Amino acid sequence: MSRYRQARAESTLERQLAALDDARELAEGRLDDAVLAEVYGVLERATSRRSLSADHTVVGFFGATGSGKSSLFNAVSASDTARVAVRRPTTSEPLAVVWGPAGSAPLLDWLEVADRRDGTPVPGLTDDGGGLVLLDLPDFDSIQLSNRRTVERLAGQVDVLVWVVDPQKYADAAVHNDFIRPFSTHAAVTLVVLNQVDKLAPSEVKPVLESLESILDRDGLGNVAVSGVSAVTGQGIPELRRRIAAVVKAKAAKSARLAADVSVAAQRLAEASGEGDAAGVHQQERKALAAALAGAVHVETVVSAVRSSYKLDATKQTGWPVTRWLSRFRKDPLRRLSLRREGTAEVNRTSMPPAGAAEVAQIDSSVRDFADAASHGSSGPWRASIRAAARNNREGLPDALDQAVSGTDLKANTRAWWWPVFAVIQWLALLVAVGGLLWLGALAALGYFQMPVPEAPKVEDWPVPTLMVIAGVVLGIFLAITSKFLAMAGAGGRAAQARRRLRESVTEVAEDLVVTPVEAEIAQYRAFQEALEGARAR
Repeated sequence: MSRYRQARAESTLERQLAALDDARELAEGRLDDAVLAEVYGVLERATSRRSLSADHTVVGFFGATGSGKSSLFNAVSASDTARVAVRRPTTSEPLAVVWGPAGSAPLLDWLEVADRRDGTPVPGLTDDGGGLVLLDLPDFDSIQLSNRRTVERLAGQVDVLVWVVDPQKYADAAVHNDFIRPFSTHAAVTLVVLNQVDKLAPSEVKPVLESLESILDRDGLGNVAVSGVSAVTGQGIPELRRRIAAVVKAKAAKSARLAADVSVAAQRLAEASGEGDAAGVHQQERKALAAALAGAVHVETVVSAVRSSYKLDATKQTGWPVTRWLSRFRKDPLRRLSLRREGTAEVNRTSMPPAGAAEVAQIDSSVRDFADAASHGSSGPWRASIRAAARNNREGLPDALDQAVSGTDLKANTRAWWWPVFAVIQWLALLVAVGGLLWLGALAALGYFQMPVPEAPKVEDWPVPTLMVIAGVVLGIFLAITSKFLAMAGAGGRAAQARRRLRESVTEVAEDLVVTPVEAEIAQYRAFQEALEGARAR
């Protein structure tokens, strides 16, 4: 592999690892902890392996009991370092034979391989002088639990996996299901060897190899070439050495192995997450949520109070002075709800009854409906997390809504422009009527005391004082009636303005406590999906 291709593979792997780590972090608290722990383990192994010798390729020989794995290891390494005996299992600790020992010690420490031997030059295997570590491992079907754990650990750490099978057990379902098939995504760094072909008749070798290839194809390793070898006769050993040497020379096994691990981890995350995509938050759902919450906190009750309060204030200011004082005995609806500000005083709470079971149920129902709509189409775990985000502020939502209502400026102290005009005219009309009454009273008093009574001026044969009384009373009543209609129109406008302001306040609370957390969770879900795609990209 050229240096350019190597650098490109490393750069791609770097991006995949970063994306996988992002996906893992985004999924914290949302996906199964066991899956996240697996992914974290892959990232830890990848980080550790990349920090260790890049000049060495670690090739592990894995096999079941009786497969002749150690004999094959000795044949490939042209040594007798691996113990071979009739008693099984023979290998209980991993053994390493190292070519190019410089820089290999930290790598072998990480692999936890204590038994290390320096290899001698082997034609066809070490011709290019590249760093190579061959590992002879315990049987992966060993009855000793510690041996199995060692094999499972190193299967996740070596750069190249060499599966050694024999004619008797090559089709064993346990071998394939428990060990070979889980590494089907690692085809690029996998070699499969059928050992002990010397025990087969020459006519049986090809059918057995074809049968093994067919099984491997079902395992997902259809592109992996199978080598038929014999550690006893040496058949196929040179070819196997050349294949291992080619992998070492390419110096791509480490990156390919880690890329395959990332792909598996990304697939595990994808399976734990499930398929789907959240519908997201739309304006229609926003409006429905705000309207439902406004109903739950009785916004229309406040609007009605604003309307009644406006009409009451208008009556107090523009009603007929003779009867308007009666309105002062009526309680202001807004003051009764503690929503009437006096000066700059701030109102922290309303005097409306606290949210009861019905109101709380309505709030919960509206939040649930909103979350269901926003999370529609998403996978199970993320749907649950989106719903949880919507309910995260459930306890404080009723109080926040009440404070939003109490903190809304309802413009209750704002007077209409026509109020002072009508008030002045009303008082003038009353003064005219009172003046006329006093005038008539004075004339009556003079007549009562038998004193000369001057003739009152007339207009169209109507005495002026009488006209003054009639005009003042009629004008006052007319203005009072007119102000009623104007007050009704003004109250409607003031109520509409209050409704708009209250709904804006309720919408702001809904946005802060429900919509924003849901949008953040959906954004996290989509970022997770993007990161997962980045981890899968090759």
